[in-house]
Amino acid sequence: MKKINSVEEWDDLVSTQSRFLFLKNSTTCPISTQAFNDTEAFAGENTDVPVYYLNVQESRSLSSEVAERFNIKHESPQVLLVEEGKVKWHNSHWNVTKDNLSAAWEEK
Repeated sequence: MKKINSVEEWDDLVSTQSRFLFLKNSTTCPISTQAFNDTEAFAGENTDVPVYYLNVQESRSLSSEVAERFNIKHESPQVLLVEEGKVKWHNSHWNVTKDNLSAAWEEK
């Protein structure tokens, strides 16, 4: 998993990666901690899958930009499957699980 901190890094990511998972994580929320752990476990078992994240408290402007750009209400934790510059799937809170990430990634 790679941390993204800025809108510039996000723009670069979207322009260079055709498909990836992106987690919006809160560093103070127990639900986010579980979602982060599940995402990290998924990434560890699927090393060929590009997985990125941001910590909302550290990158609020990026978090807001992502929500606005894709017209998806901000939630935390929240995971997005981005494909060809568009959000193909997203989920939040207790639904950010290793199994749900696997199912979303495998769906073509």
